[in-house]
Amino acid sequence: MIQATSPSLQNRSTWNWQNHQIQYAVQGTGSPLLLIHGFGASIGHWRKNLPVLAAAGYRVFALDLLGFGNSDKPLLNYTLDLWQQQIYDFWQEKIQAPTVFIGNSIGGLLALMVTANFPEIAAGCTVINCAGGLNHRPEELPAPLRAVMGTFTKVVSSPLSGPVLFNLIRRKPQLRRTLSQVYRDRAAITEELVEMLYQPSCHPNAQKVFASILTAPPGPTPASLLQRLERPLLVIWGEDDPWTPLAGAKVYRELAERNPDVTFTSIPKAGHCPHDECPDLVNASLLDWLNSDRFSVISP
Repeated sequence: MIQATSPSLQNRSTWNWQNHQIQYAVQGTGSPLLLIHGFGASIGHWRKNLPVLAAAGYRVFALDLLGFGNSDKPLLNYTLDLWQQQIYDFWQEKIQAPTVFIGNSIGGLLALMVTANFPEIAAGCTVINCAGGLNHRPEELPAPLRAVMGTFTKVVSSPLSGPVLFNLIRRKPQLRRTLSQVYRDRAAITEELVEMLYQPSCHPNAQKVFASILTAPPGPTPASLLQRLERPLLVIWGEDDPWTPLAGAKVYRELAERNPDVTFTSIPKAGHCPHDECPDLVNASLLDWLNSDRFSVISP
């Protein structure tokens, strides 16, 4: 098993996209992979994966989505479609070869979107504890919770209560408590991880970006995207994830049973971010899948 050894990412660069500065990282040579982080995260969340995949013979990219990490945080309406366009334009300018798109949480949903909507640029797709949407769909919530979420949306959007709520959420002790809800391995909640989430929240526009994202449309459902998927799919799921529980992965598991191009792997004793909690297992699963016969065209 290849061990994850590097605690940080090197070779970070800046890309100008629609007059916004986007941070990205790239390592290695070979067939391209693009890593897409989840909500609140950044390319640093792949620090245990990118160097390992690059050492295995792939050219591995990761980028900070607009509004996150060290990318710019302009005041605009954030949507999955906006980020999909960012990813597509990045591919056109920096990659220009069939790519495997790999994403965690919201990044997983974006990886599915890009692969389903632009199959000509995709060699395959990996989702890691894929989110069901950018936000909850009202019709999917029971009436009491629907009312609560409606109130929360108003609080988040308010120019008075929004900043107060955001400053409570972004405090380092609260970030640790939030991480402890979704990380099974508390030892993985390091100072480096907390700092990675905290620093972008210090940007002057961070609160308004946060509010825009939390009030944005949920986007397409994974089920609707899976119906149009034409490329091999690897699904990796941390079994102890309370945000996207294993039971919610039923659509993927059933698809894997009848479609040989879909592979489902569960990671025991891992939560919402198994690539950070159990990087050795996730890296091994990724490389086994990438090096399989279905990827004879792109394998190094």
